Amino acid sequence: MAVYLLYEAASGYSLFLAHGLDQIGQNTEAVRSSVTDLNRFGKVVQLAAFHPFEQALDALNQCNSVSEGIMTDELRNFLELNLPKVKEGKKPKFSLGVYEPKLGSHIFEVTKIPCQSNEFVHELLRGVRLHFDRFIKDLKPGDLEKAQLGLSHSYSRSKVKFNVNRVDNMVIQAIFLLDTLDKDVNSFSMRVREWYSWHFPELVKIVNDNYLYAKLAKTIRDKSKLCEDQLEELTDIVGDEEKAKEIIEAAKASMGQDLSDVDLLNVQQFAQKVMNLSEYRKKLYDYLVTKMNDIAPNLASLIGEVVGARLISHAGSLTNLAKCPSSTLQILGAEKALFRALKTKGNTPKYGLIFHSSFIGRASARNKGRMARYLANKCSIASRIDCFADTSTTAFGEKLREQVEERLDFYDKGVAPRKNIDVMKSAMESTQNKESEMETEEVSVEASEKKSKKKSKSAATENGDAMTVDEPATNGDATEGKSEKKKKKNKRKDKEDEEMEDAEEDQASKKKKKKKSKHGEADGAELASDVKKKKKKKSKSEDSD
Repeated sequence: MAVYLLYEAASGYSLFLAHGLDQIGQNTEAVRSSVTDLNRFGKVVQLAAFHPFEQALDALNQCNSVSEGIMTDELRNFLELNLPKVKEGKKPKFSLGVYEPKLGSHIFEVTKIPCQSNEFVHELLRGVRLHFDRFIKDLKPGDLEKAQLGLSHSYSRSKVKFNVNRVDNMVIQAIFLLDTLDKDVNSFSMRVREWYSWHFPELVKIVNDNYLYAKLAKTIRDKSKLCEDQLEELTDIVGDEEKAKEIIEAAKASMGQDLSDVDLLNVQQFAQKVMNLSEYRKKLYDYLVTKMNDIAPNLASLIGEVVGARLISHAGSLTNLAKCPSSTLQILGAEKALFRALKTKGNTPKYGLIFHSSFIGRASARNKGRMARYLANKCSIASRIDCFADTSTTAFGEKLREQVEERLDFYDKGVAPRKNIDVMKSAMESTQNKESEMETEEVSVEASEKKSKKKSKSAATENGDAMTVDEPATNGDATEGKSEKKKKKNKRKDKEDEEMEDAEEDQASKKKKKKKSKHGEADGAELASDVKKKKKKKSKSEDSD
């Protein structure tokens, strides 16, 4: 059986014929060693056909389709023209070797050409790639490298542009930065506490919040100068007047040591840095919430923005998370415990990152594993809806959250939950109703805009007429001249309208006269013919007499 090899190069499609091969007795190691020798390889593999790409854009489109395992029309025409034709009802006496198994399966589904992709074919294609410039005679040295470089740049650029639509990379970077900021803010706030406690140790027991402690350290600065005049300022920071009075009383009887102005200045500056970091952390959290509502609204409404972002970042992207089965999503983040359990033949973990969800904490210890499995199932559904849906909506996530709540009630109280089909139908109906409402709102907005435009035009014309009539003569002759010109224009328009009406009436009267004249001529002709007939009769009667 002859073997044809399909090689997708940066410059075009090429088809090679490998003849004289006995695949049953062929060893892949022997082929691997003989591929490097061009003399031996050229006797076995020969170029059958070559189809160059016309433009760089065409090469990019073909490369994208091949990477996705799709056969284009151009590739199909190339194969049907250059491969031997097979009669109906008979098995082909050749096979096509391809590198991508998905592409081979698609070619077989469409054209019924038998394809194979194994180690033997891969080694032959490796030899073709190694000696490709020797098979194509018209290629100049350096042309193939330039084509490969340009195609690689355009292919990577297209993948980046495709990624921009989902923008899940921004969520991944934001959640990583949020985690690092949490660690940094905690460590820096502890450093502020230790540093300022040398001067005012009693403040640590009164204020527990790190941000408030840094803010108080910045405002108080020197405890010896703290007095009751600053009570209002302290109450604004702390939010409690009694706690502010307690701080003032503690400062009066403090056991801390005195610090120099330079040391207090450094403490104040460091406290300001900690405050800035904590404020930036709040802004970053708001940014993450908005991004998650744009990218994965259903997943965010089901499990929360932070946990959903951690799942996306751990999977690598929203598409990878959508491809994961629910059993994999359930233990995402617990890989070490899983492999340790497999190694020691112990119990595998029940949950990973989804443990941080409030649903797992609300479930009893007996039902935590069941709840984790059910929640992972719903999270996989929500991620797939977010990844592959055309329109973004939170209806499915809200309904899935209701299902999880019903499952919790079922485990605790025994209340039977709704079926998944009914819940999905209600979600679809709600989305359709929202879309119809949006369409009606858009139509009403357009109609109101048109009405407002008409009203503005009519108001502008009325204002123009009023200006011509009621305009005060503040500018003397100039205003009077303008009003007279406008009046003259209006008179001219009225005269023109009257002339047009008169012309139309004249035309109508002329048409009526023409019709009457035609009828009169016809009647006159009839009378003349009657008179002639009477005269002829009289003359005949006289002759007879």
